[in-house]
Amino acid sequence: MTKPESAESEYDVVISGASIAGSAAAILLARRGARVALLERRSDPSAYKVLCTHSITANAYPVLDELGLVPALEKAGAVRNDARWYTRWGWIEPRPAPTGPGLPYAYNIRRSVLDPLIRSHAAETPGVDLLLGHQVTGLIDEAGRTVGVRASTPQGEREIRARLVVGADGKDSAVAKLAGIPTRQYENARFGYLAHFRDLPLHGGIGQTWFLEPDMAYAFPNDDGVTVLAVLPDKKHLPAFREDLEGSFLSFVRSLPEAPPIDSAERVSKIIGAVNYPLLSRDPTAPGIALIGDAALTGDPLWGVGCGWALQSAQWLATAVAPATTGHADLDTSLAAYARTHRRRLAPHQYLAADYAKGRRFNPMERLMFSAATRDGATARHMHLFASRLISPLQFLNPLALARAASVNLRHRRANASPAR
Repeated sequence: MTKPESAESEYDVVISGASIAGSAAAILLARRGARVALLERRSDPSAYKVLCTHSITANAYPVLDELGLVPALEKAGAVRNDARWYTRWGWIEPRPAPTGPGLPYAYNIRRSVLDPLIRSHAAETPGVDLLLGHQVTGLIDEAGRTVGVRASTPQGEREIRARLVVGADGKDSAVAKLAGIPTRQYENARFGYLAHFRDLPLHGGIGQTWFLEPDMAYAFPNDDGVTVLAVLPDKKHLPAFREDLEGSFLSFVRSLPEAPPIDSAERVSKIIGAVNYPLLSRDPTAPGIALIGDAALTGDPLWGVGCGWALQSAQWLATAVAPATTGHADLDTSLAAYARTHRRRLAPHQYLAADYAKGRRFNPMERLMFSAATRDGATARHMHLFASRLISPLQFLNPLALARAASVNLRHRRANASPAR
């Protein structure tokens, strides 16, 4: 429900940003007893993020389930995100083991559907006050810690005090900037453009990703028969690409192996993108402050992990700090626990992504794993778990997995060796 301006302005938590991360955190904290002010700078409850992969990786399925959103997503037409990946050795096509369970999944769904859905779910949650048209302009500081925010609203400036301020306001987080939290930036040597197509058939009817070393592309089927198609070339191609954006985009897609037939599909959006999209990392906490989603860590869009990590970080935060926000635990200790979880779970993934964002070709370890995954079902399933962020880089590159990949490739070379003369 939307709270009137004249109502009490004291909360347990104030969250800046009512998209995926902020709305999820508001729901989870309120269910744990916190009184939450959920601020959204835009006044339109249907507002949504336009530039996005529109995919939620399988690591976030438990969060969707806890939020109670799975039935609503399926009713809205969300597509389970099975996928296959092209490499120079062929296609990696993960399939369930003959006697095993199905592959883990979450969903592809357009943000124009997802954002209003989760925001309305938050607004209907007892204990959450959704405050539209509220933009954070300052922080309230007392004795070296943040105890609330100042916000610009359609009715003028107001102060909102709370035990905890949460920045869920994206990669350009105003909360992080106002708090003086440093940003670590990693160059992205690729640029990206995407467009939406209706009635675009894909091989197997599932998502496709092309590793062209260093160029990339992906096609993700979404709700209502709409497919998000993106290209991420090396920046050395940018000047020529921008001379004829539409022609360059279409030509790039047509040149892909098993290219989607875009000439027979209907393009239902503009071609949009970003020519400079660095990876960002920030400390996820400061005294009285927590950052979640892209405000804490903005990954490389080619991996499609942003939505999943937004949901996970919201859940980690709620689990760690809920008792403290209602006065039943120490807030600083709870924030430290959240920060440890965030770093442990995401920093290794971000390290690898930042390295690959340099625009390099596959390194020897990647060549070993990717090539073996085109030839071996178990390795392909193992790679699916990593791509879904269900296992860590250390688990992905564990000794048994590396030994299996080496054995697979050795057998392949022997089987394809020329007969001795």
